[in-house]
Amino acid sequence: MLVAILAGFILALLVPRLAPVMGDKIGWYLSALPAALFVYFLSFWPAVTAGETIHYSYRWIPSLDINLSLMVDGLSLMFALLITGIGTFIFIYAGRYLHGHQDIHKLLMYLLAFMAAMLGLVLSSNLIAMFVFWELTSFTSYLLIGFNHEQEKARKAALQGFFITVGGGLALMTGLILLGHIGGSFEMTELLAQGTSLQDNPLFLAMMGLILLGAFTKSAQTPFHFWLPNAMAAPTPVSAYLHSATMVKAGIYLMARLQPMMADFEPWTITLSLFGGVTMTLGAIMAVCSTDLKRILAFSTVMALGTLTMLIGIGTPHALEAAMVFLLAHALYKGALFMAAGTLDHVTGTKDVRDLSGLRKYMPHTTLFVTIAALSLAGIPPLFGFIAKELMFSAALTSANLSGLLIVLSVITAISIVAASALVAIKPFYGAYSMTPKTPHEAPWSMRLGFSVLAVLSLLMGLAPSVVSPLLQAAITAISGGAEVELDLAVWHGINVPLLLSGLAMVCGWFLYRYWQQVREPLAKVVDPLVYGPERNYERMMDGLVWLAKTQTRILQNGYMANYILTILITTIALLAYVFWSEDAFVYSLSFADVSFYEVVIALLMLVAVVYACVTRLRLGSVAALGVLGFAMAMVYVFFSAPDLAITQILVETLTVIMLVLVLFRLPGFQDLASPLVRWRDAIVAGAFGVLVTMMLLTVNQISLPGEGITEYLVANSYVMAHGRNIVNVILVDFRALDTLGEIFVLALAAIGVNAMIRFRWESHK
Repeated sequence: MLVAILAGFILALLVPRLAPVMGDKIGWYLSALPAALFVYFLSFWPAVTAGETIHYSYRWIPSLDINLSLMVDGLSLMFALLITGIGTFIFIYAGRYLHGHQDIHKLLMYLLAFMAAMLGLVLSSNLIAMFVFWELTSFTSYLLIGFNHEQEKARKAALQGFFITVGGGLALMTGLILLGHIGGSFEMTELLAQGTSLQDNPLFLAMMGLILLGAFTKSAQTPFHFWLPNAMAAPTPVSAYLHSATMVKAGIYLMARLQPMMADFEPWTITLSLFGGVTMTLGAIMAVCSTDLKRILAFSTVMALGTLTMLIGIGTPHALEAAMVFLLAHALYKGALFMAAGTLDHVTGTKDVRDLSGLRKYMPHTTLFVTIAALSLAGIPPLFGFIAKELMFSAALTSANLSGLLIVLSVITAISIVAASALVAIKPFYGAYSMTPKTPHEAPWSMRLGFSVLAVLSLLMGLAPSVVSPLLQAAITAISGGAEVELDLAVWHGINVPLLLSGLAMVCGWFLYRYWQQVREPLAKVVDPLVYGPERNYERMMDGLVWLAKTQTRILQNGYMANYILTILITTIALLAYVFWSEDAFVYSLSFADVSFYEVVIALLMLVAVVYACVTRLRLGSVAALGVLGFAMAMVYVFFSAPDLAITQILVETLTVIMLVLVLFRLPGFQDLASPLVRWRDAIVAGAFGVLVTMMLLTVNQISLPGEGITEYLVANSYVMAHGRNIVNVILVDFRALDTLGEIFVLALAAIGVNAMIRFRWESHK
């Protein structure tokens, strides 16, 4: 299982080397991995549909009791099959769609890493591991959305999506840590076993809010919905994968996974139902108001994500059944429609539905399968999307909270989606032919294979839903806390209220399509503040961040070293003074009984050197005084039995003095730039800093640590715990490992900077 997840990352690293060998068939070759993984996950079908949950666990961070735990149940298996199954067609499609592109291998490399991250997310049973994969999906999606990095639109969209999802990810991280604290474990299986008992904890509501913030940003719920349509700046294979089976469904997966412990918690139910319902309706209306094929489909994805959120929020067994069916139906028709939209753009040169018409005779194959997929989107029988829509209406009708509002929103959504589906399936293919930038023709088979298969599956599952009923049953059981839910999927359940609402939506949606030209702009003006208002606020926030960055740079990071030192010292003085004053923490006891004569001499020598370095106008004298100070410090180390530090100090001071002396001859003449007021300010700050540091050292020297002291602890444990006989080395490498690692990074960055400066100067003189 771990190999199945990591295989995508490993192959992604090898793609740059393999790409020249694979040539034009690179998409077909790389599709073998998701296809093999699909077969592998399909092997879990018998066990999972029989009610088993399969667990794997690998030791990861034992000191923090964090394992890389994996779980395969109905929910994770359905997601894994969608990710790998649709991913197979995406790789084949991308290989042809970007045929001849110089960076095609980069896109496929990003897609592999993205697929692996998404698999890790849905299969993780440990909260920390899940969060790591969650953030990896954000990072890889940033690379995918910004693939056409030479375009400002793509760069802006990638940054927007990354900023929002990672910002939500920070909230999610806090929420998951709180959840682990409340439940006493980071293991999902242990948390879910506790069920709704966690709701009694006073931190539960705060934890829920933080987790929902992360899920809402990831799955584009209002008011974070705007990043998803803008992500259409990505190439079509990315859009198709993102919307059908991967990243935007991550938030849905998380909410569904946590549903057993959130069941009947009123804040959870109302929040998800309300936000999901509003997102669903706004997405559907904006799909009708759009003219770009990809944006129509993008807003219909916003609609689907809102619908899924609403259904999870309703939380009844019937609503959870509707959520899983709708999830599967949406993945099939949305993957098909996005690939078909990319194909239309590829062969005609435009995605604007106002410029597309009469393509049926030039593209009969595409027309047929786009029509099938669009009918499923519209919820027309006997497509699988119709079954999902009927279940959605039924769930809204039986909701315990906000039922009336949810029914109204559901009907408006269904009407709008019927019209949007007609824009996708009828407008481009029927009517009189309109000239396009390119002469239309059928795309190669590698571009038509994916949407053809997915469209056919939408039809077959509508006609014979029993084929996928066992998997859906297992998924519903997983998110309902193990409760058995009777699954009865069929196109015909007799004449009932959901059927009547479906009929109303079809009729009204058809009329909305017929008068689309007249109502599109007025309708867009009505919903514009709700849809684009949050995006404008985001832009204002980003402008504010730029202003803040410029302001603090001008004040604090203006390039003057003296200002940097002054800022650091004043900040340290303020913090130390506040602690001493608020906590009454200054404790001292002075005794000069053990002070030796040579220690007094060294202290006076250091004092004289510092004063001389500050007042002299001779640069060479200042360097000499600083050298005296350094060598005096080395003597202190020698007298206090620290020869290694003394040697280091002597070497550093010797090299420093030599370097400063060499630099002196290249410096301009001495200038008195500081006014008396500035010099007095600096003297006061320096004096205050010295006084407070002295107070801190005196206080620390009087504090006794509980139990054994630091020295005794290090002596006792250096060899036992770290297997090192040199205690100083053990302290640096083991007990202060992160500190030392940070120092190594600083030195490495400095070395890189110096190397760049030397190479730049050398190249400029060539």
